[in-house]
Amino acid sequence: MQLDTGSIVRTRTLTAVADGAPVAVPDPGHLVHLQFRRFAGCPICHLHLRSVVRRHAEIEAAGIREVVVFHSAAGELREHVADLPFAVIADPRKRLYAEFGVESSHRALLAARAWRAIAVGTLDILRGRAKPPKLVQGGGRLGLPADFLIAPDGRVLAAGYGVHADDQWPVEKLLALAAQARTVLA
Repeated sequence: MQLDTGSIVRTRTLTAVADGAPVAVPDPGHLVHLQFRRFAGCPICHLHLRSVVRRHAEIEAAGIREVVVFHSAAGELREHVADLPFAVIADPRKRLYAEFGVESSHRALLAARAWRAIAVGTLDILRGRAKPPKLVQGGGRLGLPADFLIAPDGRVLAAGYGVHADDQWPVEKLLALAAQARTVLA
């Protein structure tokens, strides 16, 4: 079951893979951009998250806390996300994916945009800028991304479910949604 705008996310504390720090979702002091990505080392996810890293200071200045979920085990994720400046959460059993209605699909890799991202991400791997993924992924390789903007009170202010593997919110859209949310929350 997918979440809609206005749905309520129950309070929970997740654990960041990099340092074991607790991560509150929702966060009582910030908007939370909860991203569901695919697997550790996914070249599409790597490319997208680099765009988020480049503008992370701007995202933080907008009052947004980034929380990124992968369906890989924590040990596998650590080597791929150690340099990211935001919380990364391991969900190898896909419990959060199920709760938020995030699915997998054979159409995940059908879009030209997904193949372009795979090509660019693979070049990063070949150039040593990224680590390659494991050949076999426990959660599969056909995951679809999803994005949620969650208010401090747990209300879903915006939800986006990807129709292919490279269908996620660009930073510009996230910042625009956060600006809209401030008027709703004021």
